[in-house]
Amino acid sequence: MKTQPRFPTETVLEWPFKVDSVSRAAAPSGEVGLWHSYIISQGTNTIAGVRAGTHSEVTMLLEEMVDRLNDRRAGRTRPRSKA
Repeated sequence: MKTQPRFPTETVLEWPFKVDSVSRAAAPSGEVGLWHSYIISQGTNTIAGVRAGTHSEVTMLLEEMVDRLNDRRAGRTRPRSKA
């Protein structure tokens, strides 16, 4: 049997963000091209959205986003991109 954490944030900090799914989606209204829906999770928290691009492009962008979210969660920062 699992015990409850003393502080709610203790559990949340233990769970890293991860990409749960990436799947083809219809383009949003007024948009064209190839789109994918995605779900990122951290424990029971989820982030859902859509991105334009091929499956591999969207997956690569999401992995980079998850890396940045996990770095921020751990208190690490990265230099801003010049793009």
